[in-house]
Amino acid sequence: MFLPGESHLSSAGSRGFSSVDTWVFDLDNTLYPSDALVWPQVDERITLYVMQLYGLDGISARALQKHFYHRYGTTLKALMVEENVDPYHFLDFAHDIDHSTIRLDAALGDAIEQLPGRKLILTNGSRRHAENVAAKLGILDHFEDVFDIAAADFVPKPERSTYERFLVRHEVDPRRSALFEDIARNLVVPHEIGMATVLVVPRTIDPFREAFEQEAVKEPHIDHITNDLAAFLGERVLPVLG
Repeated sequence: MFLPGESHLSSAGSRGFSSVDTWVFDLDNTLYPSDALVWPQVDERITLYVMQLYGLDGISARALQKHFYHRYGTTLKALMVEENVDPYHFLDFAHDIDHSTIRLDAALGDAIEQLPGRKLILTNGSRRHAENVAAKLGILDHFEDVFDIAAADFVPKPERSTYERFLVRHEVDPRRSALFEDIARNLVVPHEIGMATVLVVPRTIDPFREAFEQEAVKEPHIDHITNDLAAFLGERVLPVLG
């Protein structure tokens, strides 16, 4: 998809950023690179939770976890529906990880700080997880707030109601906002409601994630694609904002 030495792609007729005053970022695999090793830890904790809940071995629990993910969007949603689990207990367990692998990202912090207007995190994870990770990256202070899975009433992206709830709570005009997200399907509804959309993909294939989650797909609902978020902000966004 990317040519040698290329890091950014924009579709013909892509929405620009000159009128954007609200910048919305997904957290996991968007604000940090795969080598931060955050998501593999969370994924492993989710598998362990399923193992303990159902008394399964690791392979069986992993298979069930992935079935839940594809059917419900998140394992948490599946376990709430099928087992009535306490979502807060699940989230605390899943996000009990080692944050020492996350490095301060000065370039990303500088770029986000320079964005004019409001900055928000929109995540299927928990507020605590988002704040812990963003703090280690050195970017937490640049964000006004976190809209997490609890704020979404535990209905995950890409459900339309989650985006609508987010827009209402934070009084965001979608036509004056941009969303940065690592999973292509999570950009369908945002594009439909008027947001500029940016797909953030890894530079190299991450073996801990499924292939469809990492595809640099060219679809009408994706305005821009990048494999370097800090550089994209510095090279494609900030220059057009004056």
